[in-house]
Amino acid sequence: VQLQASGGGLVQPGGSLRLSCAASGSIDSINDMGWYRQAPGKQRELVATITRGGSTVIAVSVKGRFTISRDNAKNTVTLQMNSLKPEDTAVYYCNANLPPSNRKYWGQGTQVTVSS
Repeated sequence: VQLQASGGGLVQPGGSLRLSCAASGSIDSINDMGWYRQAPGKQRELVATITRGGSTVIAVSVKGRFTISRDNAKNTVTLQMNSLKPEDTAVYYCNANLPPSNRKYWGQGTQVTVSS
């Protein structure tokens, strides 16, 4: 199973970016999918997750600005990021948990830089 993330880049404060992640390989179904981020010198932290049924968990720091969605037929997860702040600067990693053991798979990471 491989996860391929895309959509990072440089954006000014207040701007928007859309991250996408596609899972490929031997996949029957995917449990939770999500996005995590890691800023320099900090631990990786949860940004948002979404269950197969569409229930979401959003970090307080991004609530109201970021939206997570997924397409179960295409095995993709998307993170729409609006009103970006400099503190959102980090490497963003997509994640997928597969049954039956809920094994975690990670994408390669995509850099998001918010700076004027």
